[in-house]
Amino acid sequence: MTPWIILSLLGAVQAPAIPDLSRLAPAHVTVDKSGREIVIELAPVHHLPAGASHEGGAAHQHGAEPPVSLAVLPLGGAIYGFRVELLDGMGQVLPASLIHHINLIHPDTRELFLPISRRVLAAGSETGAQRLPWLLFGVPIEQGERLIVVAALHNPTTRDFMHVRVRVVLQYTPSRRPWPVFRGYAFQLDVAFPVGDKSFDLPPGHSVRSYEGSPAVPGKIVAIGGHMHDHGVSIQLADATTGQVLWRATPKVDSAGHLVAIPVGRMYGLTRLGIPVRPDRRYRVTVEYENPTGAVLPGGGMGVVGGLFVPDGDVVWPSVDLGQDLYWKDLLHATRGAAIVASQAAAPAHTGHAGHADH
Repeated sequence: MTPWIILSLLGAVQAPAIPDLSRLAPAHVTVDKSGREIVIELAPVHHLPAGASHEGGAAHQHGAEPPVSLAVLPLGGAIYGFRVELLDGMGQVLPASLIHHINLIHPDTRELFLPISRRVLAAGSETGAQRLPWLLFGVPIEQGERLIVVAALHNPTTRDFMHVRVRVVLQYTPSRRPWPVFRGYAFQLDVAFPVGDKSFDLPPGHSVRSYEGSPAVPGKIVAIGGHMHDHGVSIQLADATTGQVLWRATPKVDSAGHLVAIPVGRMYGLTRLGIPVRPDRRYRVTVEYENPTGAVLPGGGMGVVGGLFVPDGDVVWPSVDLGQDLYWKDLLHATRGAAIVASQAAAPAHTGHAGHADH
């Protein structure tokens, strides 16, 4: 082959497809009359059939995933709380059990433990409304900031639902206020990191799965929660360097054994502000399951901790490193391939810096 043919083939191999966020479906973003809530609404799911399962089942087959959407924030300030609402076509509130997971992703700043896009918030059916002390903590937002919204629904009930609308409501403090005192950033650490599906097949009997990494910047974890599936026994975050368990939770279940909630840990008070974490140490998330069915449950396992992290002093939150293949692979996976350009040659030049992370 001639040299230009060889170079062309090499270029094709080395230039994977990357997301073009402008191709994502636009989310409907409004500010409520009180001026204290930003409402992000996705296009409706027209049919969510009874028994639909997110793990490759009827939910996916019947289009029960709203399109991956791009929300542009109309103003700046600091987020201190959120809730997720599901409504039908008549405006009636639907059960939270229909939520499998929802993620808001900031594509321009990196995650604490990995050089991928930062997860601003994540919620499952057990999460419920979350609110921080607005005088103390807030997640900074800027006018014009872009957020990717990824939602997945399922239906464990025996009833079909029509025209299901997902709404994410952000409670915020407007800009130019002397509060909150501390700026915080959401973080996640998932046993299925670094890239790919976060659900995994759950083997019968007892099983344990974990992942560890180091934070990009020093600071303190001030609040933490988790997400897992049925048959979960515990989820924890530990300092892998010292062996100290920083947080551990046992899920709450209903009379049928289904998971309904995971307690949230708040590590702040009058005498302390959070649990310190440092880039020179490694931290491990571990999830433990006990599957009594005697069979492998496809997609039956999941284990992620997430919470609020306050950087030390004047530490600047790191931008993404656009030269990281892991960043593009994660973003492409997060958008479900909904927005693709032809090659990585179209990626913008490196504009930020990323802290250290093992992956």
